[in-house]
Amino acid sequence: MILAAGRGERMRPLTDTTPKPLLQVGGKPLIVWHLERLATAGFKEVVINHAHLGQHLENALGDGARWGLSISYSPEQVALETAGGIANALPLLGDAPFLVVNGDIFCDIDFAQLREGLQPGYLAYLALVDNPPQHAHGDFALDDGKLLIDGRNRLTFSGVAAYDPALFKGVVRGDVAKLAPLLKEAIMRDQATAFHHQGVWHDIGTPERLQSLDEQLRHSV
Repeated sequence: MILAAGRGERMRPLTDTTPKPLLQVGGKPLIVWHLERLATAGFKEVVINHAHLGQHLENALGDGARWGLSISYSPEQVALETAGGIANALPLLGDAPFLVVNGDIFCDIDFAQLREGLQPGYLAYLALVDNPPQHAHGDFALDDGKLLIDGRNRLTFSGVAAYDPALFKGVVRGDVAKLAPLLKEAIMRDQATAFHHQGVWHDIGTPERLQSLDEQLRHSV
């Protein structure tokens, strides 16, 4: 699942007319980089949720056939936050564990590794990254492979993770719900793990960051 329902307030005015995941870097939309990498990693089915300017996403991406994918859409009248959006899309996602990727990041995280990394009995397997300047305190700690809510070696949640559908069983479909409380509960029950991704990762939260990444990608070609 690619999360694409956010309004992108900090990206305005760019997002007044274009959904954030359709903003371009390196000559193609952010979300297309994800689709290409998902296809390369062996994924076949993708669910995309949307709210703000959602029809633009459907018009641009279609059924996904050009990437060898089958895309389904989970529209939201009002953005339901991360956990709410995932819970709302569960009928499309099925009963097996699934991968979730934020639509407004750029990364080279190994999606295939995440798909294989969620072990039986666990509810979440997160990719963590070094703390960026705008999020210096991080989200969780990783101590010798153990995921902790607090600790010294704090890292930032990348927005990429594998989940078991059971993580969202307490979320009512259509309700707004945040992901962090569910993850913290799973960590406290020792049902969540993580790894430290030390490769490419960018959170495209402002027009300046978008422009910077675009310049990097164009110069690297």
